[in-house]
Amino acid sequence: MSDLLRIGELAGQAGVSTRTVDYYTQLGLLTCADRTGGGFRLYDPAAVDTIATIRGLEAHGLSLQTIADALRGEGDRDLAAGLADLSANLQALQEAAEGAPHAHALLTLISGRAHALIDLALTIVDSPLV
Repeated sequence: MSDLLRIGELAGQAGVSTRTVDYYTQLGLLTCADRTGGGFRLYDPAAVDTIATIRGLEAHGLSLQTIADALRGEGDRDLAAGLADLSANLQALQEAAEGAPHAHALLTLISGRAHALIDLALTIVDSPLV
């Protein structure tokens, strides 16, 4: 139990407030690993990485509720179907861009965002969230 973090220690290491840790815990994004004799929550040190992942997902436009729902398995959909939809949408975007005068700049912006999301998705595979 000695390697577990108190809420203040977790918040400090993750660069968030204790209120943020409380809120993430209430939403089910974090779970306490144990409690002290006085009832204080203790968190696994991996929760620091979990918070970083959550904040990365938020930065890319996902709401905390969406993240929590996904972690609970709500709204799951077939990965193959999701990838097929993504492929179809990319094809449609490419076709639309061929006739648009400023499409190249917009596609470059969208491509950068897509690459950032893919990088984030790959880090999630190795994160404590999954």
